[in-house]
Amino acid sequence: MPKLRVALAQVDAVVGDLAANAELVVAKTREAAQSGAQLVAFPEMLLTGYPPEDLVLRRSFIDASRAAIESLAARLEAEGLGEITVVVGYLDRCPDAAPRVGRPPGEPQNAAATLHGGEVVARYAKHHLPNYGVFDEFRYFVPGDTLPIVRVDGVDVAVIICEDLWQEGGPIAVARQAEVGLVVCINGSPYERNKDDARLALNARRAIEANATLAYVNLYGGQDELVFDGDSMVVSGDGRLIARSPQFVEDLLITDLDLPAATSVLSGPVSAADGTTMTVVRRELAGSPPPPASPIEPRIAAPLDDCAEVWAAIVVGTRDYVVKNGFRSVALGLSGGIDSAVVATIAADALGPDAVHVIGMPSRYSSDGSVSDAKELAVRQGLHWSVMPIGAAVDAFEKAFVEADTGGLHGLAEENLQARVRGVTLMALSNQAGHLVLTTGNKSELATGFSTLYGDSAGGFAPIKDVPKTLVWELSRWRNRVAADNGEPPPIPEAIIDKPPSAELAPGQLDADRLPDYAVLDPILDAYVERDLGREELILAGHDAATVDRVIRLVDLAEYKRRQYPPGPKITVKNFGRDRRLPITNSWRESPTHG
Repeated sequence: MPKLRVALAQVDAVVGDLAANAELVVAKTREAAQSGAQLVAFPEMLLTGYPPEDLVLRRSFIDASRAAIESLAARLEAEGLGEITVVVGYLDRCPDAAPRVGRPPGEPQNAAATLHGGEVVARYAKHHLPNYGVFDEFRYFVPGDTLPIVRVDGVDVAVIICEDLWQEGGPIAVARQAEVGLVVCINGSPYERNKDDARLALNARRAIEANATLAYVNLYGGQDELVFDGDSMVVSGDGRLIARSPQFVEDLLITDLDLPAATSVLSGPVSAADGTTMTVVRRELAGSPPPPASPIEPRIAAPLDDCAEVWAAIVVGTRDYVVKNGFRSVALGLSGGIDSAVVATIAADALGPDAVHVIGMPSRYSSDGSVSDAKELAVRQGLHWSVMPIGAAVDAFEKAFVEADTGGLHGLAEENLQARVRGVTLMALSNQAGHLVLTTGNKSELATGFSTLYGDSAGGFAPIKDVPKTLVWELSRWRNRVAADNGEPPPIPEAIIDKPPSAELAPGQLDADRLPDYAVLDPILDAYVERDLGREELILAGHDAATVDRVIRLVDLAEYKRRQYPPGPKITVKNFGRDRRLPITNSWRESPTHG
């Protein structure tokens, strides 16, 4: 039985930086070669970064990607790495024959290249194109209908891409008929809570269906709102987990595999069991050096617990957004409340405390405890702390409105003015010092419109945008426990965690004055926003009818605010932004007659 040493390169790409991404391939291939790997696989569209969105519609970008993959193959050979089989995701275009009714020839394809001996020896285009949630691939790409099978050191290897694993039939069905020994699946699978369990079950199921070992390599890192957690793995043909990478870190997972010797000669058109036909083409490669005699013990990383997983996702998403967009530091308003405390702590974990500037901006309604609690957090974590009282600026605005004979500002207008002065202050500091301003609102507030446009919603990135309020508290307690377990002082003062939440824009103001208790609110929001349940379904699920009506009204009326909110890391099944897209101008209302 042939042995194959396989390396899965779980790495962080930069969208559009083809040169840097190619350097990453060379460096990791060299590292894999030093460990005796015969085959190394990189994630989906690694060469271009993923997802490149409308960049794929530019012919210049497709041409650059195609040229880069050819250049990469030649460079690997020139640097003595040509004997290793390298699988890399990139952007290609379909052949000149028209690919689909209504689509011109030369359309983009989400592709994988197999490199060996200085050449691109096989090209595969993704067969199943996802068109749900955050994915718009049917808009961008033309599906492939060919399955190349490459014989590597006596083992038949098929390469597939991400969604090909999630849909029935297609290349997995064809791989089984072709009796391949190894399926390599390259992925750009974004993180969301509990997805790691779903991935493992899916990989096991598809490996059994293919009757082949399945090597699954996934991206790691942040790209705008998406975070990729890695979680690369190898599963045997009977569904057993052989090896697994940790989440949210760069990793090179190297595994020795005993695989069946290739004997099949099946080629040509084959039914894909999904209503389509795929054409099997074969290529045998020159042999590569055998793996070293000393075997590598399989490595299975333990999965993270829920809070650790969410925290890591937000930290990685925040770090990559800041760094990849060229910022060196961040700033945020530190109010003494739980949301800004958690965002400041995330920023410190992501970038280091010296890159985090926190500003207390007390107004006439701020409590003494809020300022002192905020300062205590900054001191504990070593953040840059400053105080800029906004009272004089608010007074000047209010005076101007009185003098303009408008009757002055009262009620909500007066409250929101304070938030907007804070927003102006932070943006001025951003312009002055080059900080990226972090917005501190959570998903519960964003859902219900409990934020001020151009006030507390002002900023460039929103780390906890997809985190419900109850989870914000849970994360704060978890982060303090981690610190205590490591013998460190808790980064978030208990006084901040324990105090009732308040915007402090009016005397004695509490969130509970305007919103249901968060323990009641968040389950309704989860059902209405993430699971799309209607009013009657929510009531049947046991929620109070009056509260349901109140929450639905708040959510529906706040759509225009959410469209103007900064991006933030996606951690749930359906985030505000790429996932949930509702019209702003919309007369449909959930009601007893429209249930």
